[in-house]
Amino acid sequence: MEENLSHKMDLDKINIHAEPPAEEPVRQYYYMAKCREWVQAFEQKNGRRPCFCIQTFGCQMNARDSEKLAGILARIGFVSQDHEEADLVLYNTCTVRDNANQRVYGRLGYVHSLKKKNPAMLIGLCGCMMQEETVIQKLKESYRFVDLVFGTHNIYKLAELLYARFSGETAVFDIEKENTRIVEALPVTRKYPYKSGVNIMYGCNNFCSYCIVPYVRGRERSRRPEEILDEIRALADDGVVEIMLLGQNVNSYGKTLSEPISFAALLRQVEQIDKIKRIRFMTSHPKDLSDELIETMRRSQKICRHLHLPLQSGSSRILKCMNRRYDQEQYLALAEKIRRNIPDISLTTDIIVGFPGETEEDFKETLKVVQKVRYESAFTFLYSKRTGTPAAAMEDQVPKEVAQDRFDRLLALIQQISRECCGRDTGRVMEALVEETNNQQEGFVTGRLSNNIMVHFPGPSDLVGRIVPVRLLEPRGFYYMGRMEEQ
Repeated sequence: MEENLSHKMDLDKINIHAEPPAEEPVRQYYYMAKCREWVQAFEQKNGRRPCFCIQTFGCQMNARDSEKLAGILARIGFVSQDHEEADLVLYNTCTVRDNANQRVYGRLGYVHSLKKKNPAMLIGLCGCMMQEETVIQKLKESYRFVDLVFGTHNIYKLAELLYARFSGETAVFDIEKENTRIVEALPVTRKYPYKSGVNIMYGCNNFCSYCIVPYVRGRERSRRPEEILDEIRALADDGVVEIMLLGQNVNSYGKTLSEPISFAALLRQVEQIDKIKRIRFMTSHPKDLSDELIETMRRSQKICRHLHLPLQSGSSRILKCMNRRYDQEQYLALAEKIRRNIPDISLTTDIIVGFPGETEEDFKETLKVVQKVRYESAFTFLYSKRTGTPAAAMEDQVPKEVAQDRFDRLLALIQQISRECCGRDTGRVMEALVEETNNQQEGFVTGRLSNNIMVHFPGPSDLVGRIVPVRLLEPRGFYYMGRMEEQ
């Protein structure tokens, strides 16, 4: 469903023969109106409207960016479809790990074969991967069939860049190295009518030695709280009951504003919006997680009982090499404080295995932290060398077979603990937001508990989007089977 939150523009009333406005986002609505002429001509020629397909790689912020891209294309007049035999195929890329880049190159090989059969097909690339100079050079040399390339800082310019391509440019490359500007108030097509991500900040200042994100997404910049709250109110009026506040490090939100505000203070303001029933957020850096945030979560009736707290390594020595700016003792003390103040919290994490110089003893320190914290689930990754980061130049790169063995052992431990944690609420009645009909079992729906664990139970499809009480009857390792209770 399409949002047009704080800036309503009627494309029919825009003078497309005038000079384009300089200010944003009005400039982009002007180019949407210009692009609509191309769409109308396409429809007259082909007897149908042009179709687009967006494939998203990466994090929740990329997913939210893709909703913005889809919103702009829908406003222009394109029709969405879910396969790559479309008139416009757009890959919104991630570059956190090298395999993400390789997947994109693989997809390009496939769509090139489609474009040979349909030369009018347009292929676009955007997102984090496009901020790498080596990628741009490779695209220009080896993937000359790509029509449109832009990065993370100018997602909002899709209509303007498309118009340049429609106007005869053979390939449009528009990469901004840095952007302090935040442009919102553009059309958004949400994937879910009942929940939505909301960007509260962009970029990252942490420069972890393995991570390329600060280089491709830029330095931290926060949106003003009043803009965030206005967007959430509009979402609530449009039927959204759960929002997820998004940022590379939400705990440092507000520090760059002319009138600084803490993340916890923002959460308390969001909680005052009546129609919003649930609040989630991603991602928290342990070094910035404040006592104020813990207390705000403890008191809240709306903030979900789930906190994603990336560990990355349990070894203090490796954490220092990673430039994480906390050690094992500090992390464990923080996790214990969170559990003590919020006993029903679900903690999840990210862990990297095989960081340069990691020894067996370092790895055993990671296992020790996992056993002490007892995460409900974890995203585990083999270290991926990213050119341009300090870690890529470090000596003592861990052999792949050694890293894989450690990865397998870590995964087995996490899965064992996850199964044990999942069963602790058996027999309780808890509220679940019904997210979809269950495609594995007819007549069942799937809901998400406040602690982020899933539950499957019998129910009609019209429950989707509602929060209902569910008795948790049987744990199945990583989810529950349940029964809806009378309200």
